[in-house]
Amino acid sequence: MAGNSIGQLFRLTSFGESHGPAIGGIIDGCPPGVEINIQRIQSELDRRKPGQSHITTQRKESDTVKILSGIFEGKTLGSPIGFTIDNSDAKSKDYDHLKDVYRPSHADFTYDAKYGIRDHRGGGRSSARETACRVVAGAIARQFLEKTGVDVWAYVSSVGEIELENQYQNVDRSMIEKSIVRCPDQDTSARMITFIEDIRKLGDTVGGTVFCVIQGLPAGIGEPVFDKLNADLAKALVSINAVKAFELGSGVSAAKMLGSEHNDQITSLGKTLTNNSGGIQGGISNGEDITMRVTFKPVATIMRDQDSVNAKGETAIASGKGRHDPCVVPRAVPIVEAMCLLTIADHYLRQKAIG
Repeated sequence: MAGNSIGQLFRLTSFGESHGPAIGGIIDGCPPGVEINIQRIQSELDRRKPGQSHITTQRKESDTVKILSGIFEGKTLGSPIGFTIDNSDAKSKDYDHLKDVYRPSHADFTYDAKYGIRDHRGGGRSSARETACRVVAGAIARQFLEKTGVDVWAYVSSVGEIELENQYQNVDRSMIEKSIVRCPDQDTSARMITFIEDIRKLGDTVGGTVFCVIQGLPAGIGEPVFDKLNADLAKALVSINAVKAFELGSGVSAAKMLGSEHNDQITSLGKTLTNNSGGIQGGISNGEDITMRVTFKPVATIMRDQDSVNAKGETAIASGKGRHDPCVVPRAVPIVEAMCLLTIADHYLRQKAIG
């Protein structure tokens, strides 16, 4: 199977299935001598783990990371960092009725079409369970990048039709983790939570948007052609399960603007009057904040019967059972941050490599 790795110099390779004994990964390319606080890695995992509130899946996983190599006495050795996370609360029997039935809008059919075999238990390799590995790698990348002044943070900006009106410059970051939906505005957060609760009672799901900011990245990071910084960020973020769209800066609204409106006037080196470019121009960082919106679809598993077909092409019913998120965006926030951190760490090292 191809596509289990991301990054050129700072590289993550992940492994494992949702209902296997464990998931894990290898991080290669992290420079030696980086001070690593394991508890901070665990704190990032705790932000992603299932069962953290009543509006997330009730699967109970401790998601305790076990570092196997590459870190000694609190510092990286420069060698591959190996780690595992045990799967301790998988209930595979919840998926027995789907062994030969394809769930609508899941990867069941496409995986079978590609490989001719699949692990039907929780989606196997296609499950978002794999994203815990990304969070571990992102937490290590964060501790490396902090020494360079780079900061990455994100929050939920919409759930369904409910949107946070505040611009990110006016957001109180301390409020993000005080909300179980990870929306930093108390009133908007309360409305989102109530809506998710109501949707869950109906046996349905809902999508949303995560807004992410990269701050402190100097001008000159990225490449001008195929490896544009925005292109690699887009690939990293769209690789997250359930992501349907990525926007940088002005995003899709740029199509409605004139050039005279959209152009960012340069006021000094690394500073512009506006930031419609979202901090990247020509695939290379310009010194301004990099701003992104990541759109997530509603979770495909709903607690209702849906018409489908089985592996023989015969009419079948896909019944929703098991434990699933009614909305993924609250748990997606640390995953979005992690993928941005991995991408920036990789491009930072690539820039250092050319002097």
